[in-house]
Amino acid sequence: MIELGAAPQADATLIEDVTEADFMAKVVEASQTTPVIVDFWAPWCGPCKTMGPQLEAAVTAAKGAVRMAKVNVDEAQGIAGQMRIQSIPTVYAFWQGQPIDGFQGAVAESEIKAFVERVVQAGGGDASGGLDEALTAAEEMLEQGAAADAAQIFGAILGEDPNHAAAYGGMVRSHIAAGDLEQAEAVLNGAPAEISKAPELEAAHAQLELAKQAENAGPVSELRAQVDANPDDHQARFDLALALHASGDAEAAVAELLDIFRRDREWNDGAAKAQLFTIFEALKPNDPVVLNGRRKLSSMIFA
Repeated sequence: MIELGAAPQADATLIEDVTEADFMAKVVEASQTTPVIVDFWAPWCGPCKTMGPQLEAAVTAAKGAVRMAKVNVDEAQGIAGQMRIQSIPTVYAFWQGQPIDGFQGAVAESEIKAFVERVVQAGGGDASGGLDEALTAAEEMLEQGAAADAAQIFGAILGEDPNHAAAYGGMVRSHIAAGDLEQAEAVLNGAPAEISKAPELEAAHAQLELAKQAENAGPVSELRAQVDANPDDHQARFDLALALHASGDAEAAVAELLDIFRRDREWNDGAAKAQLFTIFEALKPNDPVVLNGRRKLSSMIFA
């Protein structure tokens, strides 16, 4: 196996006490680039005193691949209410602005370590070093439009590691790029159960859904005229967002969906928020469209 680089090192802010005032900055926004585990505790909670140090030790052992925020529920009742904390200790993991995993009550130290490992993997850590170069080469080919060549390399990686989530996701995206949505869906459905919920496959699933939507997207100009004529026509604005994304303008699509959410967040069973998440999942986590869109959405949610 090829070792590519050293493990990330912990810094002075690896484990922090977080208040309602800085929850957005130190948890929601910080989790855009590094997963953040939030420990909801209280000074009077006996199990918290045992589990807290164990969780801190597991986070420290991850050497910067994950961070930890400690939230005293007595002093941050607003956040505790928003997160529907009913008992403590309660632990949530945030990635890219959203909770992705968690548990309640005291658990065995082995379960705590397994939890932290899952969170690290969700954030893209603990990759198979020996296959990184091949994966990078395949991704570069896909970006350059060589979908068939990329698919061959992704397939070779899967020959070495059948549970390689990034290679499975890359294979799906290669078929999408080639316009073969049926084969892309077949590959996605054939992924091993162990990795079916991996971030790479979730992203590929989101891209597949968007590709399917693009096939039926209406003309942008007509939909824009409908929205201009009636700004409260949420369905027209939603359809406009689909059309904009199909035309390659993800930023404008996100703006229209945020406008729907601002006007009526519950419209059509929260369709605007769901579509935003689909777009966010389909893009790279550090894409400016994702970072800005998640920040605006989170500001509306936690306002």
